[in-house]
Amino acid sequence: MKSIISDMDGVIYRGKELVPGALEFVAQLLETRTPFLFLTNNSEQTPLDLKRKLEGFGIHGVEERNFITSAMATAEFLKQQKPAGTAYVLGGGGIISELYKAGFSITETNPDYVVVGKTRTLNYDMLKKSISLIMNGAKFIGTNPDVIDPAETGFEPACGSFLAAIEIATAKSPYVIGKPNSLMMTIALKQLGVLANETLMIGDRMDTDIVAGMEAGMKTCLVLSGVSDEAKISEFPYKPDYVYKNVGELQLNRLD
Repeated sequence: MKSIISDMDGVIYRGKELVPGALEFVAQLLETRTPFLFLTNNSEQTPLDLKRKLEGFGIHGVEERNFITSAMATAEFLKQQKPAGTAYVLGGGGIISELYKAGFSITETNPDYVVVGKTRTLNYDMLKKSISLIMNGAKFIGTNPDVIDPAETGFEPACGSFLAAIEIATAKSPYVIGKPNSLMMTIALKQLGVLANETLMIGDRMDTDIVAGMEAGMKTCLVLSGVSDEAKISEFPYKPDYVYKNVGELQLNRLD
């Protein structure tokens, strides 16, 4: 493979713990000068946040340009749909920052969109406001569909859990930007400047990472350090090209 697109949560780290072999994997990418992009459905953090997070794990040499988040993809999509639009955000600082960069105003008064991402400060008033605005005509956008995320102590609720609650209350379905939407993968490939058939997608989820890579025309690699285990593979009508315990087992020069 000439280039790599890799998920982060469950692949490079799990909560506050580094996945075994991740340090060596990133060293391989840097030493071989392999074009790479860390792609994450997590919309809470900015590329600078993610860069500093990796540095906190002892991973150095990765630049802000090596990241793309569902927040970035969501902001890019909304900018194309409605330049200088308005949004109410149920989410973290990452999505708010990217929407501002895209020329959006954040408001609770008749916004064009309600944008929902992951946040650890979710409360009843946020849900109430989101539901009310959508019922009054705001378009319903989700940064990603992940229901749970891996954490060092197990799992934690993610954006998809919030989307489900709002969808039930409003009877309206969100348009979701992140994986497995092929839009996210198209934006990632464009940012990296590579062809899909020359790129390997690495992830820990059969239902987002692997299907997104496959549908975009990439080779795929499932690592068993996050959400999907080996038994889960047989539940899906598609399969990854490679399966490894963790990214430390990958040898880039041996991949087709």
